[in-house]
Amino acid sequence: MLDLTLVIDIGKSHAKLLLVDDSGEVLEQHGRKNAPVTAPLGYSALDIGGLTDWICSTLAASRLTRRCARAITSTHGAAFVALDGQGLAWPPLDYEFDGYASQTSALHQAYQAQRDGFDATLSPDLPMGLNAARQLYWLQHTHPEAWARSRTLLPYPQYWAWWLSGVAASEVSSLGCHTQLWLPDAHGYSQLAQTQGWAALFAPLAPAWQVLGPVRLELAEALGLPKTCEIHVGVHDSNACLARYLASDQDLTVVSSGTWTVLMAPDAPTATLDAERDMLCNVNVRGQATPTARFMGGREFAALLDGAPADLGTPADVTELLHSQTLALPSFAPQGGPFMQHTGQVLRAGQPVDLQALAPAARSALAALYCAQVTAWLVGQLRPGNPASTVVIEGPLARNPLYLGLLQALLPGHHCCASLDAMEGTARGAWILSRWTQPSAAQQLQAVQGLDLPDLLPYHADWCAHLHTF
Repeated sequence: MLDLTLVIDIGKSHAKLLLVDDSGEVLEQHGRKNAPVTAPLGYSALDIGGLTDWICSTLAASRLTRRCARAITSTHGAAFVALDGQGLAWPPLDYEFDGYASQTSALHQAYQAQRDGFDATLSPDLPMGLNAARQLYWLQHTHPEAWARSRTLLPYPQYWAWWLSGVAASEVSSLGCHTQLWLPDAHGYSQLAQTQGWAALFAPLAPAWQVLGPVRLELAEALGLPKTCEIHVGVHDSNACLARYLASDQDLTVVSSGTWTVLMAPDAPTATLDAERDMLCNVNVRGQATPTARFMGGREFAALLDGAPADLGTPADVTELLHSQTLALPSFAPQGGPFMQHTGQVLRAGQPVDLQALAPAARSALAALYCAQVTAWLVGQLRPGNPASTVVIEGPLARNPLYLGLLQALLPGHHCCASLDAMEGTARGAWILSRWTQPSAAQQLQAVQGLDLPDLLPYHADWCAHLHTF
C-alpha cells in the first residue's frame, strides 16, 4: 500500500523528516539540529553532507519508507545551490556567513551600484547574505574558479528535489524571498540576475506542487523507497505555511513562527512597505507578491529567556513587569527585522538591567511579551490605519498561551486565532502542496482570548514611544 507522503522540512536551526498518511496524520517524525559547516574554501556553508547522511540513514531504518507514494521538501530561504555536470559545483553558502564584504569594500560598493532598486525587487538591502544575490555576487568575484564550475543554479528546496529525482527545476517562492534576483510585479528575473548571467543558469521554472518524476532508481534501492515514489518541486518554508490560506477571502495576516517570525498579509498594500524596517514582498506559490514583515523571533525569544524555560511565565509575571516598568527594547538579533541596527536592552524604570537580575519566570514572561509586542507592531505596519483582520499564528508561538493572550490584548481590533494542527505550518503546507489539486480539510483554528491586563496598552504605548527614537 502506497499511502504516505515524505515531507522533508529544513529550517535554519532544525530539520525534520515526516511520514504523513493520506488523512494528514503524522505516523513518524524525526528531527535533528541544523548548523552550518566550514567549506574547504573557508566560508560558512550549508551542511548538505550532514543532512544527506541523516535523511538516508533515517529512511533506510524506517519500516514506513516502503509506503511512500510521494515526497516534497520545504526549506528556509536565502539559499541556493550550483551544480556542475556531476553534483555540487561548490558548497552552498550560508546566509549568516559574516564575510560577504564590509560596507566600505569595493566589492560591496560594486554590488550596490548594480543591484535593482527596492521599487523593482520589493526586497530591502539586508545584512550578511540574506539577499541571496549578494551571496552569488560574492562567490563569483571572490572564488572565480569555483564559480566557473557552475552549470545550473537551483533554489535550496529544488536542490533536494533534484537529489531525489535527478530533474532540475526552479520555483518562484524561493526565487522571490528577499533575494534581489526576482521582480515580483514583472514575474521575471532582476536586471542584476540577467546582466551577471545568473538568470540563464537557473533551471526551468515549475510550480511547487508539480511532479518532476519518480525517485532515482539507485536512491529507491538504497533507501527502500518505492520506485514509483513521485518527487514534487518543493517550496520556501514560510510560503508553504501561507499556501493553505491562499483560498481565504477574508483580510488575513499569517504569522509563521520558528527561527524567524514572518508575517504575511496577501491583501495588504505594497505602497506602504518600508524597506528600512525589513518589510518586503515575498512571492507566494501562485507567483503573487505578498506583503511581508518579519523579525528573528525564535532567536530573540531564546536570547531573552537566557536559559529560562519558555513556558514558565504567567500573566501574574507579566503584571509584575508592567508595574515595574520593565521593558525589552529591540533588537536581540542583528540578522534582520525592523530594528536590526539597534542593540537590544532591558530597562527597568528607565535604567538598564541585566537579564540575569530577573527571575527565570520573569525572563520567560518578558520573552513572550516582547515577541507579542513586535508582532503587534508589525501587524500595524502592514495594515496602516489598523483595519481589522484575522491574525493566524502558526508554529511554536501558536503553542505559547501567554504570547497568544498578550498578542490578542495588544490587537483589540483584530481577531487572533492559533493553529491547532499538531503538524507545524511549514510541513503541513508542503503536505498540502503535494496534493494541491485535491480538496483539503478546513484548518483547525482556535480563537484566542485576550488577557485582561489594564496596564498593558499604556505600557505598550510607552514601548512604542521608545521606538520613535531609533
